[in-house]
Order: sequence, then C-alpha cells, then structure tokens
Amino acid sequence: MLRIALPNKGSLSEPASAMLHEAGYRQRKDSRELVLVDPENNVEFFFLRPRDIAVYVGSGRLDIGITGRDLLLDSGACAEEILQLGFARSTFRYATLPGTAKDVSEFGGMTVATSFSGLVAKHLADNGVDASVVRLDGAVETAIKLGVAEVIADVVETGTTLRNQGLEIISDPILDSEAVLIRRVGADPDDARVKQFVRRLQGVLVARRYVMMDYDIRAEHVEEAVALTPGLESPTVSPLHNEGWVAVRSMVPRKEAQRIMDDLWEVGARAILVTDIHACRL
Repeated sequence: MLRIALPNKGSLSEPASAMLHEAGYRQRKDSRELVLVDPENNVEFFFLRPRDIAVYVGSGRLDIGITGRDLLLDSGACAEEILQLGFARSTFRYATLPGTAKDVSEFGGMTVATSFSGLVAKHLADNGVDASVVRLDGAVETAIKLGVAEVIADVVETGTTLRNQGLEIISDPILDSEAVLIRRVGADPDDARVKQFVRRLQGVLVARRYVMMDYDIRAEHVEEAVALTPGLESPTVSPLHNEGWVAVRSMVPRKEAQRIMDDLWEVGARAILVTDIHACRL
C-alpha cells in the first residue's frame, strides 16, 4: 500500500485535497481525521503538519508527500521534489529599514529574523555572508521594531504588510515556492505505485491548464485554423456531411481560449465550442 503524507491544515491543505479528489482518490470528510485508507486505490493518507511532512518522507516512514518547496528546503530532510503542483505559490524575500542595507552581501554581522531558519542560514552561507539567524514563529515583520534583528526574511505577496511597518524589500528573492510532491532521496525511481500517482496528478494539472475546442471550417481554410490550434501533438480533423467542410478538435490553453475563438472566427470557423477536460493521460 502506498503511504502518502498530506498537509493537515493551512494554505496547502484544501488545494491538495481538491487535486487528489480530481485525480480519483478518496478524501476525508472530517478535518479531524488524521489517517485515511483508500482501499480501491491501495493508498493510505496521513494528514500531518506541513512542516513535518518532509521529515517523515525523508526518513522513509512514508513513501511520498505534498508540502511547500520552502518547507522542504527549510527542513533539511533527505527528500527531493519530483513534481511541481502549481498552487500555494509564494516568494521569499529579505526586508529591512531603509538605509540599513541594499543587498544580502551587506548583512555581515547583522541578525536576520525568520520562520525559516534553515532555509535562510543556507542562503546566507551560499552567499558567503556571516550573519546570525534567529527563528521566530509568525509575525516576523515586528522583529526589527522590537530590536530582535536588523533584517527579516519572510513570504512576500504584495509587500503591503512590510511597507506598513516602514520596511522595504531588498535584494533578489531567496526562493520562489509552491506546493510540490516529494519523495525520499535514493528511493526507487521506477516504483510503479509512485509513477501511477504522479501520472494522475499530471493529468489533473493538464486538465486544469487546457480545454477542448471543437469547430467547423471550410477545408480550404484548415491550415490557417490548425496553425491557431496545433494541439499538444496534432489536432483531429474529420470530414463533415456537407462537402467542403471539416470538423476540427484540439486542446488549447484555457487562458487563451477566448482569443483563439476570436481568431478562428476571423478565418472562417463556425460552431466553435469549448468544453472542460476532467481527466487525461498524455
């Protein structure tokens, strides 16, 4: 039975559960449920603190897990990323009071406050900076005002919270993070159970990014139309009952669907239909 670690709560939990539901796996109905067996798919899910998932997977106690890239790297666990999942995206940045420093190279002798001490310590070391790191749980933006540190490192979305504290974002991002699927370093890369799980998640990712587009067009305009809808490999083109007309079916990027429909109309396509893709294998 494949043993999988999932986030029990937080920003990773609901999107991860939704993705697995779309992939055909049973998911819990009660958030207090910490272990869930899916006998039809021969899978057992363990709902854990997101920070702990990399440790359990890296130790080999669990086969794979879903967590954040930032949490994986911060843990120092013997685990590796095998699939990007496209949700819970965030950027990790440094911030300080104006005039304190302009770049990470100027942090020497300073103290950096963060909730991700392992990640920050490694980043400073990789840049050859001798600075102290103090770990705080949550609300690190107040650390400078309270005299705990000269610099903070935190997840930044719009930067509004930091500006409200009189801080400015400096230097390049430490890390761009998102939800990822992880496994133990050195695990069997040909494990059929894991490969099947990955294929299902990849199918969900493709289904979310693409839609199916069908349309009719005169045969003499097929090449123009197909240039607009090349599909992942090649579109399907079928003759219609009315002579001189063909039906075309192709996968197109969801975010570009409306523009493509406009362009197809201009080259003579009619009866243009767009439908969702619920699952796929490529």
